[in-house]
Amino acid sequence: MGEKASSIEELARKVRAGERRALGRAITLVESRREDHRAEAAALMEKLRPDAGKAVRIGMTGSPGAGKSTLIDTFGTNLTAAGHKVAVLAVDPTSTRTGGSILGDKTRMAQLSQDEKAFIRPSPTGGTLGGVAARTREAMLVLEAAGFDVIIVETVGVGQSETAVADMVDVFVALSLPGSGDELQGLKKGVLELADIICVNKAEAGNLKRAEDAAADLRAALRILASEREGWSVPVLLTSGLANEGLQALWQAIGAFRALAQERGSLEARRRRQAVIWFRAILQERLTERLFHGPAKAKIARLEKAVEAGETSASAAAEEALAAALGAALG
Repeated sequence: MGEKASSIEELARKVRAGERRALGRAITLVESRREDHRAEAAALMEKLRPDAGKAVRIGMTGSPGAGKSTLIDTFGTNLTAAGHKVAVLAVDPTSTRTGGSILGDKTRMAQLSQDEKAFIRPSPTGGTLGGVAARTREAMLVLEAAGFDVIIVETVGVGQSETAVADMVDVFVALSLPGSGDELQGLKKGVLELADIICVNKAEAGNLKRAEDAAADLRAALRILASEREGWSVPVLLTSGLANEGLQALWQAIGAFRALAQERGSLEARRRRQAVIWFRAILQERLTERLFHGPAKAKIARLEKAVEAGETSASAAAEEALAAALGAALG
């Protein structure tokens, strides 16, 4: 036990020093589902927690093809050139065959992946709700402890991933494509209600008029939603990752939003609320795993067959399964 504690202490020291291999090892550890690794990961997080929490946490979403990776590549490169250390947690869909990431974010962020002041971590979702990796929050804290002062969480932009990402960042940026009907889709999915900043992306030569029209439509939609909250009126910006246009305005808007949130005390309140959401998510995940992989596993398998055969109702079987699982856990 003492040897493991010493090893965790050494890993924490190397993470704080910003050693790249240690960063990779630490994130791999917190992403692991092995029981022994989880205990080590919890110990590591306790060691690093005092050094975390100082970064600007940015969530970015948008439908596939909205140009998120190109925008993040250019945006992140601009920030490192200005002296920032930038980390990108790009949450990939998980391959059902291999369990690995299938988008390959490092190949889509060619500039940033070569930047010494940047760190990109493609992370498979593992099939968690909304496509958000179960350990994205822990990875974010590891990177903050290593001195990265800007953390960008890129979501695949499908399902309920937007809500999950919004619940772990300081500012949530939604990307829309000009002329694609994204403004209506966003209304349906509630993305416009979640977004703190909206970017109409790919607003470059030949596409500018459509981008301006789309921005006008989005502003009108936001007025209908009465989107102003806590003194913040959600801006709709024109951006182009390809042409490096509008990205300084995006950074300024992020800074303005956080400054207002800090002034009003809502940033600290947001992070406290997110910590509780984080705790509940981990608790739910652990309970589900214990339920299906613990001592009651065989009982649950029998109950599943009984439900399938019509011998019992799903609700009655669920109650019996929970009673068996809790009995095994308490016994």
